[in-house]
Amino acid sequence: MKESIFATLKNLNFTEYEAKAYLSLLEESPLTGYAVAKNSGVPRSKIYEVLDSLAMRGDILVSPGNTPQYTPVPAKELIKNRRKQAEENFELAEKSLAEFEQSANDRENIWNITGSSAILDKVKESILYAKKRILLEVWKEEFEELEPELRVAAEKGINVTIIAYGEISSDFANLYLHYMGQDITEEYGGRWLVISADDSEVVAGIVSLGKDSRAAWTRHVGLVMPITEFVIHDLYLMEIMKEHREILEGSFGENLVNLRRKFSIHPDFKKHYVK
Repeated sequence: MKESIFATLKNLNFTEYEAKAYLSLLEESPLTGYAVAKNSGVPRSKIYEVLDSLAMRGDILVSPGNTPQYTPVPAKELIKNRRKQAEENFELAEKSLAEFEQSANDRENIWNITGSSAILDKVKESILYAKKRILLEVWKEEFEELEPELRVAAEKGINVTIIAYGEISSDFANLYLHYMGQDITEEYGGRWLVISADDSEVVAGIVSLGKDSRAAWTRHVGLVMPITEFVIHDLYLMEIMKEHREILEGSFGENLVNLRRKFSIHPDFKKHYVK
């Protein structure tokens, strides 16, 4: 009979010594540690380690004193506790595995988002789940809508770095005002938005076309890495322009217009996007 109970208790994560000690206490309690060792056959050198383990897990109770005594949690309560723990573990496993599976799928897919409101909602979600760093290229109009979420992120200790187009001010972010400011909107045919969260996901697209706005969201490393580096290289340029603007404009024209014209495929060097 006891052998089958030992096997059952082992299935409930009892060690052999823990099972012997617990059954001994079910038969007679309260007992001192010495008495538990004597009745159960657990070596005296191991008994207090075993009893401490059972007590920490909540399987037995200890009456403190000069000579502590031990009593078991009733069998029905033990089973109830184990069932509750198992259900919690199953629920956690189900949630964790589902999230991992979804994350694995996300890492392989690129998702299209339509409409400026939906795009901004996705950006807010990326901000919410960021843990270390947010890199953002944004115009004033979109910044105003995203500012509350960005502020909360900064208050949590997340590094928020923004390349801003237009007159944006912030007391919580590392702010870089683009050297062309609002003038660049005309050249690029609208306002775009790019966010990289933790170098692990990006949202990037045109946000100034209302319901016709388009953006992509992905965790695919083949896009996350180059888009993140694109933002970082813009930051390099901001720093270089701040220190050496006069020299650079002497070589490449005001706001580096000659470089933009050189590498554009359009005669007027303006970008043209189809709605």
